Amino acid sequence: MRQRLPQVLWPMMFGNVVIGTGVMMAAGTLNDIVASLWVSVSTAGQLISSSALLVCFGAPLLAAVVAGWDRRKLLVGSLLWYGLWHLLAALAPGFYSLLGFRAMAMVAAAIFTPQAASCIGLLVKEQQRGQAMTFVFLGWSVASVLGMPLGAWIGGHYGWRWSMGLIAALSLLGAAWLWRQMPAKVLPPALSTAAWRQTLSSRTIWVTLSVTMMFAAGQFVLFSYLAPYVKERFDVSPSEFSLMLLAYGSMGFIGNALLSRFIDRIGASRCILISLSFMCLCLLIAPGVSTAAGMAVALCFWGLGGFSSNSAQQARLAGQAPWLASASISLNTSAMYAGQAIGATVGGWTIVHQGMSALPFAGLMGLLGAIGLSLLATHFAQTHPLRQPEKPPI
Repeated sequence: MRQRLPQVLWPMMFGNVVIGTGVMMAAGTLNDIVASLWVSVSTAGQLISSSALLVCFGAPLLAAVVAGWDRRKLLVGSLLWYGLWHLLAALAPGFYSLLGFRAMAMVAAAIFTPQAASCIGLLVKEQQRGQAMTFVFLGWSVASVLGMPLGAWIGGHYGWRWSMGLIAALSLLGAAWLWRQMPAKVLPPALSTAAWRQTLSSRTIWVTLSVTMMFAAGQFVLFSYLAPYVKERFDVSPSEFSLMLLAYGSMGFIGNALLSRFIDRIGASRCILISLSFMCLCLLIAPGVSTAAGMAVALCFWGLGGFSSNSAQQARLAGQAPWLASASISLNTSAMYAGQAIGATVGGWTIVHQGMSALPFAGLMGLLGAIGLSLLATHFAQTHPLRQPEKPPI
């Protein structure tokens, strides 16, 4: 008989909705920020790149600092921090103050998602761990449906300041809900130097993390330049592009929901291969489609695998070494954002040297590399399983 998940996972999932929507809101409001603050597009893009870099480097560093903290106080506090700095961002007098406030807000993004994931094993039974992990990460799929389209709509009608204010309000709501539902004294053992040494010396973990970095890079070769790509090929209007993003995000939600339901039966490693295969299918058929509707269908396949792949990766890392999950999942966050930076760089190089039409092929190479690395990670996990010390590091 299928057991229901604990109620505390709902506000944890909602917290990821808030964090993810805030992260993606900047891209949706970029045009309004450019117009209202009199900066160039490339300058305004620093709001996105600086956030990615801060989360990339901040997630593992902050994991080492907060590993033994009470998760109720930590997660609620991170949402309050997120809300405070977004409120200040809504009141920012100029671009560089906005950039600074957003950068400070991203400290919460570097903490909340990996640390929420790392404590799930303390809140659910072992046989529910994979389902619970993917359920909590479902919040990012919801954010993919709401973040950019909602940000663009609010920015276009009321201005980007209202978008930032909305994130502040949602953060406060999420903090209050989580405080009511989260039990006190959820205390994962603090990771010592020995625990970090075990994490950083594990070939299995490093190969698993390389899967995340490679498929993120493969995705962002095209995704970073999706707007000019579809504009050049299909001459879509902004509204049509928003509908494409909505299709992509909706299928991402469905893909993650299906993953949450079946991952404990199928296994995380198999789920990752299925997710990566859906993304490969998109990049295979994208060059051959001749209409915007066809491209929207291709993006649906991409959405099915895009968010579920990282959810499965987090479940895989937690399953490999639950006592190291706080470290390994924070490193997985870093790998994801590092892959985004690599993908955007490779995509820019590809456009300059081979043209916009070559983006799907370049991205496909990255995803095929991720599939190969995933098979290798499964092999290492079977032949070199991690062993928990008899006395866990504290």
